[in-house]
Amino acid sequence: MNTGTADTGTTDTGTADTGTTESCTAWLARGGLRPTRQRLALAGLLVGDGENRHVTAEGLYAAAGRSGEKVSLATVYNTLRAFCEAGLLNEVVVDGSRSYFDTRMDDHPHFYWEDSHTLTDAPADELHITGLPATPEGMAVSRVDVVIRLKRA
Repeated sequence: MNTGTADTGTTDTGTADTGTTESCTAWLARGGLRPTRQRLALAGLLVGDGENRHVTAEGLYAAAGRSGEKVSLATVYNTLRAFCEAGLLNEVVVDGSRSYFDTRMDDHPHFYWEDSHTLTDAPADELHITGLPATPEGMAVSRVDVVIRLKRA
């Protein structure tokens, strides 16, 4: 499984082929989003090869530029937010100033590698959460994010 990196964001996929465009159009449709040119280009970089990855907005912006796609950083941020709101991506916040966007949608923990500022999937079968605190009245747990920060010993 390709987990991507924080600095590059994604692999350079170049120009999308017809199969990639069709799969990206279907991916956007699952979230109820119109397949605009920029959404298709960014979706192609995120999920066009079928691999899971973790990207930052800056990394995706850089990958878009390398693929020849003209898109602003603000558009990348707005598109990633739209993908999250549509249920196509999960945002994983590792600290107050850095977010990663995860294409893998099942519940799973992450390793955050402090020396390289990368986020990777951690083995879910090795994590055991035995309970959560009671939620405040009128509230429900929407999701539990587990980020295990790693540094050299």
